[in-house]
Amino acid sequence: MASIDQRLRLRASAALALLALLGTACAEESPGKAADPADPGIGHVHGLGVDPADGTIYIAGHYGLFQVRSTDTARRIADRVQDHMGFTVVGPRTFLASGHPAAADVPPGGSPHLGLIRTTDAGTTWTSVSEAGSADFHSIQPAGTALYAYDSQTERVRRSGDEGRTWTPGAEAQVIDLAGHAEEPNRVYATTPDGLQVSHDSGMNFTALTGVPLLSHVDSLSKDELIGVGVDGQVQASKNGGRTWQASGRLPGQAAAFTAVNRQRLLAAMDDGTVMESSDGGRQFSVVYRPASN
Repeated sequence: MASIDQRLRLRASAALALLALLGTACAEESPGKAADPADPGIGHVHGLGVDPADGTIYIAGHYGLFQVRSTDTARRIADRVQDHMGFTVVGPRTFLASGHPAAADVPPGGSPHLGLIRTTDAGTTWTSVSEAGSADFHSIQPAGTALYAYDSQTERVRRSGDEGRTWTPGAEAQVIDLAGHAEEPNRVYATTPDGLQVSHDSGMNFTALTGVPLLSHVDSLSKDELIGVGVDGQVQASKNGGRTWQASGRLPGQAAAFTAVNRQRLLAAMDDGTVMESSDGGRQFSVVYRPASN
């Protein structure tokens, strides 16, 4: 058994890995490089989702939104090179995102922040919802009548009760991922370099959960069921609101993005742009998309 000092050193190392994930989220990295040398590829993967209209997997990356066609083909939607720092599927062909336009699309002296944007045609066109020019939401999480987001510019969790048109600022924190559920929209979880935290007052205040594996990402399956992935790639699940956790399978490394489509179907993106899928709740994963080698 590891000594207390060894456990503290391991946790500190894991926290540094989370800080690195937070710090490189906007970096000009290019995993997912396309075979065409003129194409920047997907870049760092910031989000994943499945369109309930047809079951298609979408990859939200540094250089656009991509539709997975096969294990070696992902098509950029509308040829738009747009950085999706936050991304979530909220309905058939309906997605929310945030991030930055392509550098060429930023007017001189203009802001590189998209605020909250919305598409109802699976990414072909987008409309601005709010906060254009000011907010850069790195995590967007619907929870019934509530919508939560983490704004990297103010370093605050924010809540909306009108589908993102107006926002109430909440707690200040370093957040990597948020999780909430429609059954209890006032409760929201956040993964941070200091561990998993929970708010019971719509993101205004957070408290740390003790005895929790250090998670990079977390998702909510019901008001009390959580599933996430640790900084070591270990999939972890809780059935009691995060008080106790059970490990299942393991990814080959730290996840760059993670989402639970349902209890059985999980998606994760690795740092090199590879997207993996589990159909058994995280016990085993298979590759659904692997980018061309850089």
